[in-house]
Amino acid sequence: MNSSLPRILFGLAVSVIAVDVVWAALGHFSIDVVAYARLGLLSLALLAGGIFYRAKRPDPNLAAMLLGASFLCAFSAAASVLNYFLLTVAGPRIDFLLTGIDHAMGFDWVRTMVTMSHHPTLNWVFFNVYRSSLPQIAFLMIVLAWSGRHEEVYRYCLAVAVGALIAIMIWTIVPSLGAKSIYPLPPAVERHLVLDVTGDYGRALVRLLHNGPGFITPTDVRGLIAFPSYHAVLAVLMIWYARTIIWLRWPMLVLNLVVLVSAPIQGGHHLIDIFGGCAVTVLAILAVRWAETLRLPSVPVQASAIRGFALRRAPQSPGELI
Repeated sequence: MNSSLPRILFGLAVSVIAVDVVWAALGHFSIDVVAYARLGLLSLALLAGGIFYRAKRPDPNLAAMLLGASFLCAFSAAASVLNYFLLTVAGPRIDFLLTGIDHAMGFDWVRTMVTMSHHPTLNWVFFNVYRSSLPQIAFLMIVLAWSGRHEEVYRYCLAVAVGALIAIMIWTIVPSLGAKSIYPLPPAVERHLVLDVTGDYGRALVRLLHNGPGFITPTDVRGLIAFPSYHAVLAVLMIWYARTIIWLRWPMLVLNLVVLVSAPIQGGHHLIDIFGGCAVTVLAILAVRWAETLRLPSVPVQASAIRGFALRRAPQSPGELI
């Protein structure tokens, strides 16, 4: 295994956290410091367990699972805070441009939603499958670790993070909030739909983009990005990293193809958002392959990880992040 990957992961997490800490201090944002501190403590506890099983009582599979969980806990919180900060510098919205592209491809979001309102059972399936993406992330990481593919755990976590950063970067330059943010559905249609992302949610995102992030707390984090769809990024990544596990390959393929199909309905996405997410996934996988060619200076894992995460304590005083 490329021993640089864990250090790349935690170097990435610490870098995002450091940006958040500095920006929080300079920007005087309102942040739920206590809630993010709890996430920080959880991440540190998982990190300590991973270091123990990597160095003191070697169990590479368990170590990878714990280190991966620590990284995802820290990085996801830090990246979401960064995304909220970027509301203050985001460019002009491109939702109407994306809608025009959808229409050119023959896709009408409102008509699709009206059609779905006549199929409550199918909509219920889409609702539950779309909401399965986050549990799937944890489940696949555990399966990869316990099936002896601990190297894949690090690749998988890095791909999830790189995909998120690419999506955030694109969104900051050309933000979009999805079809649900520009098309109000008739009340009769909304009453017959169970949606993960509603019209009210879309209108709340518009207010966030116009007014700034307000109070930032992990208990009320909203997914801001429409294009490229991060749900699509995760769906394709899970198909890709589950492909080597015979008993899981086909269930994950079917499940995540349904996630992709359901994204315009349950996520209120433009259709082009899904294609954008798939393209980002390819870039993330290529970035992971490139990262594996790197050979960082040899530093004990315990020392590098602990030194990096020592920075993690800083946010708990100024106006923090994770």
